[in-house]
Amino acid sequence: MSENEQAGEKTEQPTEKRLRDAREQGNIPRSRELATAAVFGAGVLALMVYAGTISSSAKAWMKLALSPEPGLRMHPQALFGHFGELLLQLLWAMWPLVLICLLASFLSPVLMGGLRWSNKSLMPDFKRLSPMAGMKRLYGPEAIAEFTKSLLRIAFVGTAAGLVVWHGTRSLRDLLNQPLEAAMVHGLGFTLKLMLATGGAMMLLAAFDAPYQRWNWMRKLKMTREELRREMKESEGSPEVKGRIRQLQQQLSSRRMMEAVPTADVVVVNPTHYAVALKYEGGKMGAPTVVALGVDETALRIREVADGNKVAIVSAPPLARALYREGQLGKEIPVRLYSAVAQVLSYVYQLRTWRGGPMPAAPSINVDEFGTGGRA
Repeated sequence: MSENEQAGEKTEQPTEKRLRDAREQGNIPRSRELATAAVFGAGVLALMVYAGTISSSAKAWMKLALSPEPGLRMHPQALFGHFGELLLQLLWAMWPLVLICLLASFLSPVLMGGLRWSNKSLMPDFKRLSPMAGMKRLYGPEAIAEFTKSLLRIAFVGTAAGLVVWHGTRSLRDLLNQPLEAAMVHGLGFTLKLMLATGGAMMLLAAFDAPYQRWNWMRKLKMTREELRREMKESEGSPEVKGRIRQLQQQLSSRRMMEAVPTADVVVVNPTHYAVALKYEGGKMGAPTVVALGVDETALRIREVADGNKVAIVSAPPLARALYREGQLGKEIPVRLYSAVAQVLSYVYQLRTWRGGPMPAAPSINVDEFGTGGRA
């Protein structure tokens, strides 16, 4: 298989940016089985908890609905108000069940990917009007998965309900011989048992569907190698741009160094390959500070700027190499080089005050240029 063919296959896991963009567009994993099971199960549990309250409220409502006031017959226009009152009372009787089911409807989105609002998901998608896209939805892998899930739903729910009815056949026949109130209690108990079994079957199906939907969502968001390279380039910047930025930064740093050379007290050189400019202000600095350093062409430019601004240039090859390796621009020199640099500065200060007579002798610097730390 060629590299181009491999690059076209979605073999790479989606990046955090791709997942974040998908969520912002409203593309999150959804499980209708989990949502249905959550609402249905919450409704069954609510009926178990509030059965007494709901039954008493429903009994009072039915009594009011089936025995209206006689005066309503004489005033038909008042029937609309009466119907509205009945509707409000019915809603009031059922509000615990409705509220619990409403809250349960948020459970599935929270478990699958969190609650997210996206305006993009409300925009019409004209690609879905394509006949080819419709054929793919009808006969593609998604349609096969949905058909398989429908068969499983029928099997799970049908088996659970069938088992409850099979074992409750005798109790159902006995309802015919029981008083009305007892029959209603036993009938509601059987109905509740049937609903519990159905809810359990739905939860079992949801336990399979929710992981599958998340896996399928991740599969659809997989990326090709080319998409991964393109995203990395967009997020981190192309190598050409990064190289240009690095070049500009180096130029800016070099310009700042050259501007700082005239303020230096001394430039320690190799004498040709290395150059390090040092500055020391007594009372303001704890130790001499490196204001410029470089090798080869940069070292030559430092020497030229220093010579043009009458900055002392001292040739001390081991010290120059040590300062370059261990010194950092804008930082104080290493402690181990204090003594050697002090000899150089003392020599420079003697030159500044020299007005004739014997010229100060250049110091003999003995320093281990390969000390610990520093630049390789």
